[in-house]
Amino acid sequence: MRGVGTILALCAAILPEVSSRSLCGRAACTKNLIIDNYATYSSHLNSLGSWTSDDGSMTSLAASTANKKLTFTPKTDGSSYFYTTFENCISATTDKYNAITFPFKGPAGGFFTLELQTASSCSASYTSYYYDVTGLTGSTQTITVPLSSFPGANLGVIKAWAWSGFSAAGTWELGQTSFVCPGGSTSVPVSSATSTTSTATTSTSSTTSSTGSTGSTSTTSSTSSTSSASTSSGTGTSTTSSIVPTGTCQPLLIDDWASQSRLTFLFYNAMNQPTSDDGTMTSIVVANNHVTLTPKANSYFYSNFGCVSAANKYGGISLRIKADAGTTFTVQMQSSSTCSASAFNGFDRTTTQLGWTFDGTEKLYSIPFSSFSGLDTSKLTSILFISFNNKPVTFGPMAFYCGSTPTEYIPPPSSTGGDPSSTVPVTSATASAFVIDQFSSPDSNALGFWHGGDDPSQYSISGGKLTVNFRDTDYSFYTQVTATCRDMSTYEGSYLHIAYSGSNLFTIALQQHNSGCNEAVAPYPETWDVVEARRYSSASDIYVPISHFNIVKSRVIGVALKAFLTSSSTVVTRIEIVNTVPSSFTGSISAKLPTAPLHFVCKRPNSFAFAIDDGVPELAQQVLQIVKEENIKVTFFTVGAPLLDSGTNLSNVYSEMLARGHQVALHSFTHPKMESLPTTADIDWELQQDIAAVQQTLHISSKYFRPPFGNEGARLRQRLEAIIPGSQVINWSVDVEDWLWATSSTPEKQLDAFRRDVNKGGNLVVMHYLYPSTVNYLKQFIQIAKATGKQLMRVDQCMMDPNAPPL
Repeated sequence: MRGVGTILALCAAILPEVSSRSLCGRAACTKNLIIDNYATYSSHLNSLGSWTSDDGSMTSLAASTANKKLTFTPKTDGSSYFYTTFENCISATTDKYNAITFPFKGPAGGFFTLELQTASSCSASYTSYYYDVTGLTGSTQTITVPLSSFPGANLGVIKAWAWSGFSAAGTWELGQTSFVCPGGSTSVPVSSATSTTSTATTSTSSTTSSTGSTGSTSTTSSTSSTSSASTSSGTGTSTTSSIVPTGTCQPLLIDDWASQSRLTFLFYNAMNQPTSDDGTMTSIVVANNHVTLTPKANSYFYSNFGCVSAANKYGGISLRIKADAGTTFTVQMQSSSTCSASAFNGFDRTTTQLGWTFDGTEKLYSIPFSSFSGLDTSKLTSILFISFNNKPVTFGPMAFYCGSTPTEYIPPPSSTGGDPSSTVPVTSATASAFVIDQFSSPDSNALGFWHGGDDPSQYSISGGKLTVNFRDTDYSFYTQVTATCRDMSTYEGSYLHIAYSGSNLFTIALQQHNSGCNEAVAPYPETWDVVEARRYSSASDIYVPISHFNIVKSRVIGVALKAFLTSSSTVVTRIEIVNTVPSSFTGSISAKLPTAPLHFVCKRPNSFAFAIDDGVPELAQQVLQIVKEENIKVTFFTVGAPLLDSGTNLSNVYSEMLARGHQVALHSFTHPKMESLPTTADIDWELQQDIAAVQQTLHISSKYFRPPFGNEGARLRQRLEAIIPGSQVINWSVDVEDWLWATSSTPEKQLDAFRRDVNKGGNLVVMHYLYPSTVNYLKQFIQIAKATGKQLMRVDQCMMDPNAPPL
């Protein structure tokens, strides 16, 4: 089955400084193993001879050999961390170590996160497990955390420890770190973690304690794909006999079906755990917090939980279901004594056994754990729906409910991106009206200038009509008002009128030429502003105030119709500018919705910016080394979803980029064509999830957004400005065309594409670090850019952002 780590072909990677070697066998321990006393920290080596560092993420850090401690000051943005690695890995299982111990000093009431990284083998990618240590006293404490506090971790292959999430700035101290050997100088009893909380043992000269709670593992192992891999009964012990009453806990959401992309592109649920049908269904459709499954023979659908303890807390799972009369299927609950989604006991109940009947209406149904004899509710791993009788089934939000009485999880309302209720008054203008296009010629408009579209097979001009059937929101139809620049300042009080029939679900753009009014100079056009046609339309006419297009009106080049959202035809018979709106107009003219500005070039004179999109972790260090050698700063646009998957290591990669002074900005959550998404709620979800992922993992915010594929329109730019006021849409004027040439037999054509656009005056780059050939050419790209005499810098610097770091 699929897991989160499959998305975007992003590979897992270990910390860049760790070498992968085979695990060395050792005898059982006789004393504590010193991990680091900081005697060799000046060489970034711990006491075991392996790499250790903060990657420059701290405001300050100093090692004291005499006092065997680090003294450090975290940054206020929460991005600071410190880690120590084990080149040959540590086998706590073989060596019998049962805890980690270290003196620690932090502010009174403070807290931090301890991260354990383990793997299936020393050469494999690691998985992170987290433990929050709270209750710091302001004095030095000896904190001892049992390794059993990290359920699911492979203690036979420990690759690294990391400290992060420091709750405040100021001075912190980390003392000599050791693995604890029972019977050594410090010991704790070995025990299995059987709940989702545990206590970190601490001691000081005044004997205090702090508590910690295990964070959920980021492992995304997937469940078995068929019921035959499980058993109908198991040996797990049911622990549902004493359930807390409803009201003392909160429902635990499994999935609220918030996004089609999340379910059918990323394959994970609201718990950030794998979920999918693995392509066995005829279709899966998400809408309005519901999912409709249309099964085939042998179809199934699963959702993983990680490892949830419902004992004495959750009595079952509830969800709304709509299905036709006669619909049947089977629900399988899975639990695992080892918290493994691939080694489980499965317990089946048919809809009939659960007492469910369907009549075509939506009702609330419950899956009480008491119905599954033998189910170990302290280690629930997955739910599986199987044996459908080929009838569509619609599920509402699915959640664990508290106590023994089923309750419904109701998702909070999401932003609708609705229009403001106000409209603008119709006014008269003094400027003369003129006709731009009447579609009497296939190649030129009423002004004698060019008109045409991106794909001639998807539009036609005949009999005074333009018929558009674009099936891609990247495609546009253009009609020019001049061959160079036209000053349309006098039309500021006028209206762009479009006579049409059919669909009004498209974007209208007024385009601004570059400052030289020269089509041989990049970019051409320089930019445009956009509005939604539907907000200014009746069934036959569209009237848009020219003042609603925020561009330089003295440099207008033309009008574009773009981002068509439906397969229904749009037929246009006239485009013109008029002084007034006729009284016969039955539509309304909505107030202007602010749009995020669109940039293809840098604003700062004599500047040049490399803006690098998503990539693979194993190439990141090469990119960072090249830009370090070339002594430049760049901007990285990151997709949000992979940051939340620790298997990709991308949160560490981008944290290192930030620590080195590079800019990290937004690139959507799942990398869809943003303007193609069916609703503004879908656009909002992509933006909000991206913002949250970057904040959660990198502890930063950004106003800079690069739309995947450069795909933009009125809805995206309106919602972006509403969600991130002052946001900037960053496209490009230099394209290395790695998507076309990187894996071809002529990868050197990336250099040709780069030179072509630079020679046209382009100064804002798009490229990826997805391909070795592209990264191998990066030094040459940089040297070509330097040869222009322009200064290379980050995007925020080239946009003259007052909040950008000084040059």
